[in-house]
Amino acid sequence: MSSSASTSARFVRVLAISSVVALIGSVSAPVLANASPGADPTTPNATARKAGVESGNATMGWRGGVQRSVDKHVATGGDSRVSSFSTVTKAGDLVPMTGVVGIDVASYQGVVDWVSFTKVNRSFVFVKATEGSSYRNPYFTSQFGGAKAAGMFAGAYHFANPGGKSGKKQAEYFVKHGGKWTKDGKTLPGVLDIEYNPYGKNICYGLSKKKMVSWITSFVKRYKKLTKRDVVIYTTADWWSKCTGNSKKFSKTNPLWVARWTPTTGPGKLPGGWPYYTFWQYSATVIDQNRFSNNLDRLKVLATQTK
Repeated sequence: MSSSASTSARFVRVLAISSVVALIGSVSAPVLANASPGADPTTPNATARKAGVESGNATMGWRGGVQRSVDKHVATGGDSRVSSFSTVTKAGDLVPMTGVVGIDVASYQGVVDWVSFTKVNRSFVFVKATEGSSYRNPYFTSQFGGAKAAGMFAGAYHFANPGGKSGKKQAEYFVKHGGKWTKDGKTLPGVLDIEYNPYGKNICYGLSKKKMVSWITSFVKRYKKLTKRDVVIYTTADWWSKCTGNSKKFSKTNPLWVARWTPTTGPGKLPGGWPYYTFWQYSATVIDQNRFSNNLDRLKVLATQTK
């Protein structure tokens, strides 16, 4: 092939990829430069593997299965040759719910078409930032920033590994890599996602109830010290009962995000003496879906008010 023909071919390929970027419009491209996955958690257990969990990269509510809701055709314009550059998660047939509703995402969702979610009245999102003390979501920057650019409230979450480093150390890692709160009117307080162990047989990470409460306390206190906000605690009633003895220690300070995928019957009995939930993850179908307990004005207050 001649030099001029080779140059022409390269130009055509660049033009094709540029056209794809134009097609997805407001969708933010992934930022991968700061990703540094580590070997903090080990190989997923059989249940986690079946659910689609990848090593070191668990999602909240992973027992419901890792959701990869993507639309390759819209992303690529039907050109499979460039699909790897432009797979996009779009709002599909979401489970109906009244009130103020939103979603949560991790690296599995990749590039997200946030406008498609705002068009179906999704008002907020929580984005996985970190896990343990070494994993960082490589899409965090684009997902978090893209959601805000589309007008959504956005918060970050940390998937806890209580069998690893201390709660204090993991809170510091979280704040350093996405969990820092800013008073910009759109940033929700961070979330401690503490639930079933996807990397071993012991669902409580080998800790006694007393030690688990101590680990959570360490995380909660350090996060508050660093951000001036009380971290939201995401969990299930079953896990909280089995692994903390249904501790009531955090019910007056930390907002509860309870997971129970029963959209037609409600969140059920709440764990740990919490009188009400702040967020409820009511479905993991298509994508994780959540409901805020109050109106949009109160969600704005949660994003701005410190004690």
